[in-house]
Amino acid sequence: MAFIATDTGGNSSFKRVPPGVYIGRCYNLVDLGTQFTDGQYGPKSQHKIKLGWELFGEDENGQPLTMDINGIQLPMTVSKTYTVSLHEKAKLRLDLAAWRGKDFTEEEAKAFDVSKLVGAYCMVNVTHSETNGKTFTNIAGLTPIPGALKNSKPEPVHKNVMFDLDNPDMNVFNTFHEKLQEAIKKSPEWAKAMGTKPVGGSGFDDMSDAPF
Repeated sequence: MAFIATDTGGNSSFKRVPPGVYIGRCYNLVDLGTQFTDGQYGPKSQHKIKLGWELFGEDENGQPLTMDINGIQLPMTVSKTYTVSLHEKAKLRLDLAAWRGKDFTEEEAKAFDVSKLVGAYCMVNVTHSETNGKTFTNIAGLTPIPGALKNSKPEPVHKNVMFDLDNPDMNVFNTFHEKLQEAIKKSPEWAKAMGTKPVGGSGFDDMSDAPF
């Protein structure tokens, strides 16, 4: 898909990022393919991507915002799923405009390469919400890095990861958790890439607080 967005018209045992505003670095971009949903406005098929950020800072107790991964302390991560669209009301456009500090021009909105976001820093506003007794971690907003921090950004820790269904890297795919793999496998783009028949159904739901 080349990651071009255009203007076309929880797990209880998982350690959660505490609410707050943190320095974040986008390190993860995953093509989910076309996902089918059946919400209050009827069935929809939309091309989705997932963006992930590693976070730098401390929790409310002054402890580093890290978690143990195979005996190594790594920055905690958050992610958000978007429809690949730069329509004026699309969440991707609204979040990126806030991140940039300005909206897209008509020319920019015609085709923006989302892969440019990987490696870029911003401030990430993390909040919690509760639905049906479950707590979810949300990215409430993205804003530019303050000028005072631009020359002292934390060094990258997580490796940059990009997965494109136009040219799927199975080594990358095999590192994804099962839930993410199953969602991708239900997309027609996966079937085309693998030379198989589409599985059908919907593999998509809210995976915002699941680790990659």
